[in-house]
Amino acid sequence: MQFKLLPFATREAASKNVILRKGDLPELRPAKSQRKGLTISRMERAFPNRAEAGRQLVEKLEKYAGRDDVIVLGLPRGGVPVAYEVAKRMRVPLDVFIVRKLGVPGFEELAAGAIASGGVRVLNQDVVRAIPYAEEAIEAVTARETVELERREQIYRQGRTAPELHDQIVILVDDGLATGATMRAAVKALRERGAAKIVVAVPVGPPDTCHELEQLADETVCLNSPPFFQAVGQYYEDFSQTSDDDVRELLSRAAQEISQEKS
Repeated sequence: MQFKLLPFATREAASKNVILRKGDLPELRPAKSQRKGLTISRMERAFPNRAEAGRQLVEKLEKYAGRDDVIVLGLPRGGVPVAYEVAKRMRVPLDVFIVRKLGVPGFEELAAGAIASGGVRVLNQDVVRAIPYAEEAIEAVTARETVELERREQIYRQGRTAPELHDQIVILVDDGLATGATMRAAVKALRERGAAKIVVAVPVGPPDTCHELEQLADETVCLNSPPFFQAVGQYYEDFSQTSDDDVRELLSRAAQEISQEKS
């Protein structure tokens, strides 16, 4: 496995939960790697927006550029603007990989598992065992979230067929990691879909979460890993919400660009 990790942030900024802006961070000397194969350096400022984060992220993925067996999948909604820039500069197809959490009835923030594109379901057995009437509860939640997953796939793809992922190198992109629960579910689901290689690529995430993903994915690129991480939005100047319309537009634009390149 390969793992690239580049942390930035200051203790003062993280403790006050502020948004870092240009000029907020002092110039810092590169930190020494503390783990074999682990690259650590520092950034001077937050990302201006998701698009710029994608442009910086793609620099760590250049070895996959232009390959016929590579596809970039963005986790909607916020991961799609980042993934679009990655796919565009790598000249590879872009699509979405939708993951819906299966919340415990009455405690929806507690995930009993997740479902993902392609009919894959991943369950957290430790949580499931603690749920009364677990089978009935999980089936009911799965049915409800499947409806929403299918709705999103229809409105995002606008009639385009879902891509074949078997034997493909999949670069899975989000705008950042927090707990990493959605990304972990996505990785497990892609394993079941038969992806040849899974690369997790994010602009920012806490060190422990990035390390956890390193163990699950074949390669993890966590561009920045602040030691005092609190929220993904801290590390963007513009972290405005990505809409369904934004996702549709970027997917449509990416499909047109790939078609024009092949013609």
